[in-house]
Amino acid sequence: MKALILSGGKGTRLRPLTYTGAKQLVPVANKPILWYCIESIVAAGITDIGIVISPETGDEVRNKTGNGDRFGANITYVLQDKPAGLAHAVKTAQPYLGDDSFIMFLGDNLIESQLDTFLNDFAQKQLDALILLRQVPDPSAFGVVTVDATGKVLRLVEKPKNPESNLALVGVYFFKSIIHDAIAQISPSFRGELEITDAIQKLIDTKQKVEASELEGWWLDTGKKDDILVANQILLDTRLKSQNLGEVDSASNISGRVQIGKGSQIINCKIRGPVIIGNDCHLEHAYIGPYTSISDRVTIVDTDIEHSVILNDTTITGIHQRIVDSVIGQRVLMKVSPKRPQALRFLVGDDSQLEIM
Repeated sequence: MKALILSGGKGTRLRPLTYTGAKQLVPVANKPILWYCIESIVAAGITDIGIVISPETGDEVRNKTGNGDRFGANITYVLQDKPAGLAHAVKTAQPYLGDDSFIMFLGDNLIESQLDTFLNDFAQKQLDALILLRQVPDPSAFGVVTVDATGKVLRLVEKPKNPESNLALVGVYFFKSIIHDAIAQISPSFRGELEITDAIQKLIDTKQKVEASELEGWWLDTGKKDDILVANQILLDTRLKSQNLGEVDSASNISGRVQIGKGSQIINCKIRGPVIIGNDCHLEHAYIGPYTSISDRVTIVDTDIEHSVILNDTTITGIHQRIVDSVIGQRVLMKVSPKRPQALRFLVGDDSQLEIM
């Protein structure tokens, strides 16, 4: 059994952050989203993992994630020359996958459920495909599945204008190698892409064994800013443990679950957890409110921040109004000018400089 993680695409919904980086490497709770996918797969006992990368961001993904040693995995990188659909990604990875069964995991998705139960069902029932579903309020934004009263999969349609059900495809799939034959028989959709929904539909039409399981825990598709903030909140709520490896002066007040990294200095600050602060940060005369993640080498002075994600090497000084619901990229310089607005809310890309008037 192998795994295939899709980490390509252009991340248009997360621009400007993704103009300069892969969306799968945006951190939640100070860890790249992609790494949660890898850890989930390894926890299920699968250590041979292929990661599909794009020409634009592939080097960044490869350099940051490495060969898999840190996860106890063997990672192979597969270059997809253009974003031509999920089935095209599988087709590109066919030489790596060979005749093995595999899990396909979209690298910007997070699920609460462990994969073991689904993996066991897939193996014990000798299925050709197992798809995971979740009820959603707006199914037209996803691949939509129609099932009968017994739960049998009838139809799959990619992002339909008029969905027949509210069951969306979660970005985790289990396939036998017969999926390659199905992909070889489909044509590009109206979007010009080889759709994995069409390939699974081909399996159904040719009487292969396809079943679906509905997720019970949370599922997060982290393609937009607000999705990143929701994921950050959930992971801080469920997985953060208090730890202080930095220096906190006596004038600071810390409550709740707060994790502080090595070399970080906290001077005359108020911090209300859950909050995670990375390594070599400098926080002074600041308020850091709940559900905030601060990456490595960040400087925050005379500023209040809450429910936000701050990426590494960013400096924020003298912003005397509270920053909330924001995702701020790498190497950002944010400072105040004499006149100040009434409220501040940001989605700021890497290498930006802001002067607040």
